[in-house]
Amino acid sequence: MEFSAYFPVWSKLTPQQQTLLRENTVLRKVSKGTPIHSSTDCTGLVLVRDGQLRAHILSEGGREITMYRLFPRDLCLFSAACIMNSLQFDIHITAEKDTEFWLIHPDTFKHLMEESAPVANLTSEIMGSRFSEAMWLIEQILWKSLDKRVAAFLLEESVIEESDNLQITHETIANHLGTHREVVTRMLRYLQNEGTVKLSRGSIAITDTRKLRTLSET
Repeated sequence: MEFSAYFPVWSKLTPQQQTLLRENTVLRKVSKGTPIHSSTDCTGLVLVRDGQLRAHILSEGGREITMYRLFPRDLCLFSAACIMNSLQFDIHITAEKDTEFWLIHPDTFKHLMEESAPVANLTSEIMGSRFSEAMWLIEQILWKSLDKRVAAFLLEESVIEESDNLQITHETIANHLGTHREVVTRMLRYLQNEGTVKLSRGSIAITDTRKLRTLSET
């Protein structure tokens, strides 16, 4: 499918605006693990065509925590935060799977934001959505115990992968949740003792989805 089928408000742009956007957008393909955006660089706006990206932040000590993920048709603004006045968002974006995405030049999108009400409204909607996700993450960290967060993460991962057999390491889970691998390992062993998961090298099998969901919601 073409870029026009993925850009949310394409039909609301004028022919001139569509031409400008098309001429200043490039399609890129990256392999799993490839960094897409780093820190406050003004990379451009990312629109996912296929695959999966992860947006995360880093602490001064080098610990990671996932802010949100990007799936097909998702648009990321923070990779071009420089186009918004007084906003600098220190975020990193990495490919979680082999991914195709369009990269929209930041100056082009800024021009469209100033000229097109539909693009301006789209920007506000995405910013509001990302803010809600950030507030949800803060709530999880402050009020939810780690065993519940691990349980919720495993359930989310099983939905994304459409499988109860997850090819994922303890280190990866720790990076998503902003904690240490050793802590995640202890939590997973606890879940295994409770009969909700089965651990093996490089993978985790969910054996009792209902019990895991009850734990995550308690």
